[in-house]
Amino acid sequence: MSTLIKNVHVLTMDDQMTEYKNGYVLIEGNRIAAIGEWQEGLHSSEEVIDGEGGLLLPGFINTHTHVGMIPFRSLGDDVPDRLRRFLFPLEGFMTKELVAASAAYAISEMLLSGVTGFCDMYYFEDQVATVCDQFNIRAIVGETIIDMPVCDNPKPSGGLDYCETFLPKWKKHPLITPALAPHAPNTNSYEGLQRTVELSERFDVPITLHVAEMDYEMKELAESYQKTPFELLKELGFMERPLIMAHCIHMTNDDIDLTAKYADQVAITHCIGANTKSAKGVAPVKEMLAAGLTVGLGTDGPSSGNTLDLFTQMKLFANFHKTFEKDRAIFPAKEIVTLATRSGAEALKFKEVGKLVVGNKADLVMVETNSVNMFPIFDPYSALVYSANPSNVAHVWVDGRQLVKNHQLVHHDLGHIKAALYEQMNRFVSEAKKRM
Repeated sequence: MSTLIKNVHVLTMDDQMTEYKNGYVLIEGNRIAAIGEWQEGLHSSEEVIDGEGGLLLPGFINTHTHVGMIPFRSLGDDVPDRLRRFLFPLEGFMTKELVAASAAYAISEMLLSGVTGFCDMYYFEDQVATVCDQFNIRAIVGETIIDMPVCDNPKPSGGLDYCETFLPKWKKHPLITPALAPHAPNTNSYEGLQRTVELSERFDVPITLHVAEMDYEMKELAESYQKTPFELLKELGFMERPLIMAHCIHMTNDDIDLTAKYADQVAITHCIGANTKSAKGVAPVKEMLAAGLTVGLGTDGPSSGNTLDLFTQMKLFANFHKTFEKDRAIFPAKEIVTLATRSGAEALKFKEVGKLVVGNKADLVMVETNSVNMFPIFDPYSALVYSANPSNVAHVWVDGRQLVKNHQLVHHDLGHIKAALYEQMNRFVSEAKKRM
């Protein structure tokens, strides 16, 4: 199957940041077969899509989320003790059916906003992986490991045993990468963290976890180990594995220098929306990038950041970091779009993704420019960061397969997905209301 997308402004995000203002992309199978300035009769194809002057770019990559947590969205957002009042107690009522239904809804939301790949951390990740497979989306799926009983395992740190079967089951999938997801350094035992590294080595899979997100995490580790989280992870061997660290709000300059020594293996996922909504702080991204670290953008879960799209994150990133640094010129829009696309793909080690070049896999998003909020466009990157929103996403392809067409899911019915989730949420809603 071949598809020709023409009459588009192509933002390749390649090494030279090449653009084709009257551009086209030819997809053959799951790869980009040709790209450039369009001339009539240049290529023929089984399917031709007129982009009507829209912006065509690599798919957005959500580097950190919890797709099983849609039921928590808008619940106790402004409550100070939200974690202990709502999240931890209500997670006891999560089932594999509810997590699967939530994942289907969350993936639908991401696809409709142009997200073509993501990294997940939650429970019942075997079900999450199954849903990813059904939707044909690219994903890293990490089973949470935490030193307490949880909804999918009554044994503390039971996620480690879960991974013994979960990891090999999905290891050879073309789009899905299974992972280990210890919740955080301070919520796992030293022995549990050691075993995490051993499993990562044995199955050759990545690790993702929350790091330096909480101020009390820093205090607890300093008291227990006389180390920062990054020093502890280095000691345990985490940084010699493919490692995706979420948040890193309280990362010091020394921590940055330490982590930069492992820049080929380690990446950071920056969740500006969730971090600032919860008043935790603004991570030192300027210093991270200056040290050569790879940084991608993440939404965190739908309970923490509420939205799963990266348009929101790009706007918040610009506004917060420019204010934080007191510098209007810092992080121009082109750099922010890079963080949301190419850098996210590099952070998750998605091979042959993140740049529109011949031979790469066809993970693309087309943002239409006909809507009232998209005129005029002097700078396409500025339009994406400051003007666009998820409703402007018209078409989405993952691995050469079109998953969104004319703002609608191609292979799934959003109404049915929402109804199935609502049906599974009955008991959860009842228990949530008791705590309101």
